[in-house]
Amino acid sequence: MRGRIIIGTRRYSSWSLRGWLPVRLAGLDVEEVVMPLAGGHTASIHMISPGGTVPVLDHDGNLIWESLAIGEYCAELKPGLWPADRAARALARSVSSEMHAGFRALRQAMPMSLYRKAAGAGRTPEVLADIARIEAIWRDCRGRFGAGGPFLFGADFTVADAMYAPVVCRFLTYRPELSAASSTYCDAVRAHPLMEEWYRAAAAEPESWRLPAVEAPL
Repeated sequence: MRGRIIIGTRRYSSWSLRGWLPVRLAGLDVEEVVMPLAGGHTASIHMISPGGTVPVLDHDGNLIWESLAIGEYCAELKPGLWPADRAARALARSVSSEMHAGFRALRQAMPMSLYRKAAGAGRTPEVLADIARIEAIWRDCRGRFGAGGPFLFGADFTVADAMYAPVVCRFLTYRPELSAASSTYCDAVRAHPLMEEWYRAAAAEPESWRLPAVEAPL
């Protein structure tokens, strides 16, 4: 084994999911270490992460502590995690960076909580604007490059899909109104074997790790 990936509680840690997916897609030989999140500041993370955040990938002597950087690292080891076509790859990187930097209203009003019963919650005007932009991104990627399969750039699940996978999780929890095409994309992401594995592992986490603030029905 050549390293480890440190992630937060699977039920809640959207950024951990974004980093974990490329690691698994690339087939890296790493141990998975889960750190229960305390909600907000988790002091113990600073002991292993220079940025004080998860995920952290420690692989082959390299330490990478940011999800999009982990995706880029994995794509260097396994070509295909970005689209091969230059125009598609540029778009994939652009929409991944936009996800990384934006959609603050959605993040705050609809925190990732995989098994929460919260249909209808969080629909502020700012959140609805974020959702409209996300649907526009998905529509553009699928329309221009997605004809060959169910994902944003066709048949292959790429780093771009990994970046939006936690958004899919949020949509499945909070059930905002989506177009038929967006719902079909959400179904495809949720059905991916790695997403199935993540959900199963999340369900098996100790109850003591659960955070009441993001578990209560709404």
